Amino acid sequence: MGSGGRARPGWCGRCGGSAVRVVELTGETWPLLEELFGPNGARAGCWCTWFWQSPARMRANGSAGNRELLRSRAREGAPPGLLALEGERPVGWVAVAPRSSYPRLARSPVAAPVPADEDTTGTWSVTCFFVHRTARRRGLGAELLEHAVRFAHDRGALLVEGYPVDTGGAKAASGDLYHGTLGMFLDAGFELVERRGAHRALVRLAP
Repeated sequence: MGSGGRARPGWCGRCGGSAVRVVELTGETWPLLEELFGPNGARAGCWCTWFWQSPARMRANGSAGNRELLRSRAREGAPPGLLALEGERPVGWVAVAPRSSYPRLARSPVAAPVPADEDTTGTWSVTCFFVHRTARRRGLGAELLEHAVRFAHDRGALLVEGYPVDTGGAKAASGDLYHGTLGMFLDAGFELVERRGAHRALVRLAP
């Protein structure tokens, strides 16, 4: 993956023969994310806030509180991720932000740095993907990953990490692949740093 490109609002690419536009999640584009995630908030009301808070806080917030947490991030801070649009229709999402903004990563056995005391300043994390069921199996996840790397690079990332699932070539339910697949990350130029158990891995790329 080259680093000469730039991810920015309105970037257009190709996915499965259809034009795809990638935009940042902001207060202005928030309604598109609501449309994409639907009433379940992507996955059991998580609204892609799993890595921002403790399990107890997430349960206390509930779906409505998690939704407001993500919306506040989109309105008030740096965009917490990118949306893929076909025309005006949202079809995909990737969460990407500085690793330091995800406190739960520090306690995750899958995301623990190597070595354990490694300085992760300048490291960004690609934590989650969500692709609408009508847009799956067309390479959209790979395209979102490419733009996530460019987005992080534009903002000074020295390393980009992922924590994908190793399917071993077997088919898996889409709900189990929201971290992305190991094959997708390796195809994008990421290096395997360490396997984490039988089905997870830590991967990195210097943009």
